Amino acid sequence: MSIRVRLVLSYIAMLLVPLVLFGLAVILITIATLGSLKSGFDVDFSHGNPIKRVIDQEAENVAYMKARTETDPDAFLDEAFVKDLNERFHKINMGVIVRRDHAITYVSSYLKEGEAGDTSKLPVYGTPTGKYQRNQGSVWITRQQDFTFSDGSKGTAFVFLDGGPFQKYLYRFSKTVMWTLLLILIGTNGVLTYFVSRSIIRPLRGLKRAAEQIKEGNLDFEIKPHRNDELGELSVAFEEMRRKLKQSVDLQLQYEENRKELMSNISHDLKTPVTAIKGYVEGIMDGVTNSPDKLDKYIRTIYNKAVDMDRMIDELFLFSKLDLGKVPFQFETVEIGDYVQDCAQELQLDMEKKGVQFTLADLPQEPVFVTADRDKLRRVLLNIIDNAMKYSEAGHCQINLSVLEQGGFAVIQIQDNGQGISEEALPHIFDRFYRADPSRNTTTGGSGLGLAIAKQIIEEHGGQIGARSQLGEGTTVYVALPVLRGEESEA
Repeated sequence: MSIRVRLVLSYIAMLLVPLVLFGLAVILITIATLGSLKSGFDVDFSHGNPIKRVIDQEAENVAYMKARTETDPDAFLDEAFVKDLNERFHKINMGVIVRRDHAITYVSSYLKEGEAGDTSKLPVYGTPTGKYQRNQGSVWITRQQDFTFSDGSKGTAFVFLDGGPFQKYLYRFSKTVMWTLLLILIGTNGVLTYFVSRSIIRPLRGLKRAAEQIKEGNLDFEIKPHRNDELGELSVAFEEMRRKLKQSVDLQLQYEENRKELMSNISHDLKTPVTAIKGYVEGIMDGVTNSPDKLDKYIRTIYNKAVDMDRMIDELFLFSKLDLGKVPFQFETVEIGDYVQDCAQELQLDMEKKGVQFTLADLPQEPVFVTADRDKLRRVLLNIIDNAMKYSEAGHCQINLSVLEQGGFAVIQIQDNGQGISEEALPHIFDRFYRADPSRNTTTGGSGLGLAIAKQIIEEHGGQIGARSQLGEGTTVYVALPVLRGEESEA
């Protein structure tokens, strides 16, 4: 549930829940108040609505009183009758006042002194009956029955309600209702605000702790989204950022480690020929070369070492440009069988001069097209073949070149009968400056970059490069390039 929906629902709940609770509370308070009011009425409340029972009793008493005013008005001068009438009304917390002309002949004994107020201010004779009259202090005149005594004097019977208990209960009721409403509002809003804010604040605190961890450089933790809302989406984005930062930091550390290793390897590989050149030059300066043949040998050795250094620097420069993606590639559609056959014919003569038995073994029966940079792919084949020659026994080197189509790839295989590569070293032969010889012997003339350059070029082609080998039985290096299908090859 989104935060927006959650907030809307919480606002609705803040309106509806207090109203429902307040309604229930008012009902309970009313029931309690009515229960307290029952003590002021001498009426059977075991059946029916208590308020209706009081109204019915009051209506019955009024009807009785009205009938006597019509049949025997002088009865209102009889104290016994008036007291009996008063007792009837007193059961429902009411009383009677009788007036003759302007004189009060009877006042209910249940009124305390002064409660009736100024009786001269009672409603005048002839006021319409059946209406509630103004109150007299704590007394509410509810009925006024006008009649005429037998001697012609004007008489009025007033029915009053003792307002004291009602005022007390009304004050208590209103006070309880107000406090209940206030508590319900505070409680409901407090609880809803707590739960809604907690669902928002807790994830924010988690993100704050995560930000502090990142600030301190600690990226080895995980941010788990606990809700499927905007904060959950933020947590997912935060976790993705953390992973990216960690990958970036790890990659940077790896680059730094590679840079240090690169500098160390360059220093080592360049130091060896430089030391040799320095030694031969010192020998010439010291007069060790006391014959033309010896001098010629020293100079040729110095030249060869310089050539090795120049080749190493060129390969290092090429590898750096490939690593930075700054070498341009001229891709075109190439029929791989014809291309490899042309390369083999060019290499055949050179291989024979070096005493290498070079064989083009297999080619595809049907044309197989790939996208390739001819010059860069030729560089790959030369590096692999050159590497095979270096690690094979002189005069007994055999290299077989073949091409086959397999699994949507054109696979070029270069197989030699050299010394082979150990199982531990095989996964690393395409790493830069890696040599299976732990002493990094450079007598073979290798820079350790040939196969690394080949890997970079093939990856730029979208292909794969790998090797299989067994010690003492030789090595097979394979290059796999994606095959073009149908309209792609025609284009």
